[in-house]
Amino acid sequence: MKIITLCGSTKFKNQFEQANAFLTLQGNIVISLAFFEQSEEVEITQEQAQLLGNLHFRKIDISDEIFVIDVDGYIGSSTRREIEYAEKKGKAIRYYSDTEIVGFQL
Repeated sequence: MKIITLCGSTKFKNQFEQANAFLTLQGNIVISLAFFEQSEEVEITQEQAQLLGNLHFRKIDISDEIFVIDVDGYIGSSTRREIEYAEKKGKAIRYYSDTEIVGFQL
C-alpha cells in the first residue's frame, strides 16, 4: 500500500476520478484535489490559489509518489512545479499517459 497524490490540471476532473478509483482499487491511499475550479467553473482569488498550491505541496510531502494526470501530454505550469517539487523530495512519479489506466472503467 502506498500513499499517492494526484497532480494535474483541474480541467481533467473525469480523469482524476478515474485515476482515484483505479489506484484505490489497487489498495492505495489516494489524495486528490478538494475541487476542480476549471471543470466546475469555480472562481478563486489569487490568495486562495496560493493556499491550494501550498496545500498540494504538503500532500506531496506525505505521499510515497505522485500520479500525474497528463491527458494528451498536457502538463501546465502548476503541475510542472509539483513534479519538480516531488523530484526534489525523492518521490516516485508516474504518469496517466504511461499506464494501463487509460480506458479503465468502473
